[in-house]
Formats: sequence, structure tokens, C-alpha cells
Amino acid sequence: MNMAGVPPKKSIWRTVKAVAWSFVGLRARGDYEEDVKNLNPIHIIVAGLVGVFVFVAALVLLVNWMVAR
Repeated sequence: MNMAGVPPKKSIWRTVKAVAWSFVGLRARGDYEEDVKNLNPIHIIVAGLVGVFVFVAALVLLVNWMVAR
């Protein structure tokens, strides 16, 4: 809950941000606990899978670009 006592909305942007910080490995315990309470697990799984796909695709493109040089 925020200062006004209203629970934060479950948004895609908030989920993407939480997954991105988790990929980096820099999550504060309080932020993690708030995410567990406020984010939809299905959204987290989908965002994680999309994030992994984008990361692997970027690595493949980078390697192909470096090998072609």
C-alpha cells in the first residue's frame, strides 16, 4: 500500500520493471516483498519469458555481428 492506503495497481510496466531488476540481480528485500504481494504471477512468467527471448536474441545478433567482422 502507498501513503494514502490504496494498493498499487497491477500494471505491465511495474511487472516488466520488476523482472528487469531481477535479471540484473539488484532487488531490495522490501521491493521483492511488495512485488510478491502486488504483482500477478502469470504476468511475471510472461514478462520473464519475453525477457529471456529478447536477451538470447540480442546475444545471437551480437555474436553473428562480431563473427562477420
